[in-house]
Amino acid sequence: MRIKTLKHREPRQEYVMRNGRRMVVLEESEYNRLRMKADEWEPLLPEPDGDGNYPAVAYARASLARDIIRHRRRLGLTQVELAKRAGIRAETLCCIEQGDRTPANGTVEKIDKALKKAETTKKATPHHE
Repeated sequence: MRIKTLKHREPRQEYVMRNGRRMVVLEESEYNRLRMKADEWEPLLPEPDGDGNYPAVAYARASLARDIIRHRRRLGLTQVELAKRAGIRAETLCCIEQGDRTPANGTVEKIDKALKKAETTKKATPHHE
């Protein structure tokens, strides 16, 4: 009896030169898959110390970052889109989402307001299939 094994299919790609730089051309579906996979990352929560206590600032930063990332993704927004809607720099949002920065209360309020407004807009927009 012969057993068929499935071979892993490599995505089709080709290379082109643009302005003296080598570029990869991918099928749109493969590009979108890779883009979504790249956006799966989120900061890890810190480990507790020997007594079971978590470092408060690091935990708060990571927790806030995860909440923002998850909400933004549910709405289908990029960091740049959310930053623009919140009236903050994309670099600032990136640092917050990486858990590298403790944002000011006003910045958190701007992000929260932008997310809520985007959610309301999304609910009001009919889905076309």
